[in-house]
Amino acid sequence: MKPLSLLIEIMIILGATVKNVEAEKHNEKQNERNVTTQESVNEMKQSLSHTLERRKPNKAINKRENLLERKSLQTLRIKGIQKDLSKAKKNNLNKQAQRNFTDEGEQLYQMGIKILKQSKSKKQKARAYIFFAKAADMGNLNAMEKMADALLFGNFGMQNITAAIQLYESLANEGSYKAQNALGFLSSYGIGMEYDQAKALIYYTFGSAGGSMMSQMILGYRYLSGINVLQNCEVALNHYKKVADYIADKLEKSEGIPVEKVRLTERPENLSSNSEILDWDIYQYYKFLAERGDIQIQVSLGQLHLIGRKGLDQDYYKALYYFLKAAKAGSANAMAFIGKMYLEGNVAAPQNNITAFKYFSMAASKGNAIGLHGLGLVYFYGKGVPVNYAEALKYFQKAAEKGWPNAQFHLGYMYYSGSGVWKDYKLAFKYFYLASQSGQPLAIYYLAEMYATGKGVLRSCRTAVELYKGVCELGHWAEKFLTAYFAYKDGDIDSSLVQYALLAEMGYEVAQSNSAFILESRKANILKKEKMYPMALLLWNRAAIQGNAYARVKIGDYHYYGYGTKKDYQTAATHYSVAVDKYHSAQAMFNLAYMYEHGLGIAKDIHLARRLYDMAAQTSPDAHIPVFFALMKLETVHLLQDILFFNQFTKQWKWIKLDNTVGPYWDIFVIGLIVAVLIFLFRHRYG
Repeated sequence: MKPLSLLIEIMIILGATVKNVEAEKHNEKQNERNVTTQESVNEMKQSLSHTLERRKPNKAINKRENLLERKSLQTLRIKGIQKDLSKAKKNNLNKQAQRNFTDEGEQLYQMGIKILKQSKSKKQKARAYIFFAKAADMGNLNAMEKMADALLFGNFGMQNITAAIQLYESLANEGSYKAQNALGFLSSYGIGMEYDQAKALIYYTFGSAGGSMMSQMILGYRYLSGINVLQNCEVALNHYKKVADYIADKLEKSEGIPVEKVRLTERPENLSSNSEILDWDIYQYYKFLAERGDIQIQVSLGQLHLIGRKGLDQDYYKALYYFLKAAKAGSANAMAFIGKMYLEGNVAAPQNNITAFKYFSMAASKGNAIGLHGLGLVYFYGKGVPVNYAEALKYFQKAAEKGWPNAQFHLGYMYYSGSGVWKDYKLAFKYFYLASQSGQPLAIYYLAEMYATGKGVLRSCRTAVELYKGVCELGHWAEKFLTAYFAYKDGDIDSSLVQYALLAEMGYEVAQSNSAFILESRKANILKKEKMYPMALLLWNRAAIQGNAYARVKIGDYHYYGYGTKKDYQTAATHYSVAVDKYHSAQAMFNLAYMYEHGLGIAKDIHLARRLYDMAAQTSPDAHIPVFFALMKLETVHLLQDILFFNQFTKQWKWIKLDNTVGPYWDIFVIGLIVAVLIFLFRHRYG
């Protein structure tokens, strides 16, 4: 499409020249100012002449030569003043033109932002970037940041990392913390730039000092894990707390939107219909059921549209539509959610305390926990009624008893802050902990605060950091999980990888394993092929440290086969053992059994191999068939060795090194032979 191609060209030459159209636009104004300024200059010349004339009588005693000399000097001075005035006039005109130019750039940027917020389709959002491109061309830094991000992440299929780096470097010179964070990220992976962890750390440091929440989070993760810095929990705590404070402030104003994090490591057949993302056909079926009067589906669709879950866009009108249908049918949950919408206010349900109180009361009369919590909020914050902590406490307690996590949090907050009750950190901790078990983000934040300061609990830096990290991962940047997933699903591997890689750098375990998975496939083009396996191994290792069992097995595989590192059977066996002992991984059991069977990196032990094969089959149904063939092969080979290689003279066993005589893949040959024999027997039996 022409607009997009034009967009890319504009981005590469941002800030190069002022367009002729803009220059002509200011021409008339400049001419008018020229006339006015020229008149003022003439007036100043006349006043100077008058001053000189007044000074002549006082200098009558001077010689005629001196008078002539002074007159010539005065003439030169006047000419110099005229030149200065001319320069000042031009400077004023240039400044005014620049101000107008800057104002127009800002207007274009704001128009782009407005379109972006109101747009739902990709085509509409692409229009916003046309405005950003024009604003960026006028030197608007915010627009330049938007365009640089679009080029880096491949928004709307226009990925151009070289152009993005040029823009980021220009922005970094202007002090843009977003650009410094981006350059740090690119340096840490060697994407379009030299791989340089030291330079990445400098960029992140400057970015965090400038106010980049992403840089703060990255530095927090690095100090927590000791990545290219000395491990320091207190420094990590400081970085994570700054981001968590920012997120908590946003959460207190409105509930955060949980983002679905799809794991690409799942089977392809499950990935296409992942439970984290609602398939379009299933969504249409749900709509059909909702229209047929299924109350539960109506409430569910209302919730999905209310906060934009399962890959659906946030749509207050649709949410209110489904809630109203369910409420008319008597759904207490729907009544409570309608009350919530009116309490918070949005385009579909403008803020109205009276309406909110009405619907909360209707739900609460049915014993609904959400409605009871809503009434507690009304009295706690004084929404349309006088603040009444006693009433708020009563309703929060009733809702908390029914297990509603938001009520448990508010109950904990009342004891934490001493709102209407005596401060009681032990009770506060109890309710915060209960709410945190359901993932209530503010409850997690206040638990982190308690562990960080030692209020009501024994201070624990590590626990506080882990809790703060969980809050930080609710930031708006987590929305890239969805865009990265859809890019991957659409075949845009490079765009998907860049987005997952940035999230991985920020410490998201799912993003680390997804990035490693993409790199392992060697389908990306933004990194050299020889760098993909080492980088994938690095990311698998980071994911494994955060508790990913699949990643732990993958590290074993990389050392076993020598992907991105040297072959090391002993290290491979160590990682498989960790996966077996800690995560009870069936795949790790099978792999470790094979290594015990053949004595690879560990002492050969046929009995332990059998035991591990059996454990793998018991742990996962998927392992039954591979384990069956592995045991058949093991027993067959063992029997052959008993029969064929027994020395009658010495009565001792002689084991023949089949690797040397038959080849390294003799076991596969044996398994194939067993399968062939079984097929022959079955055919003979039922033929």
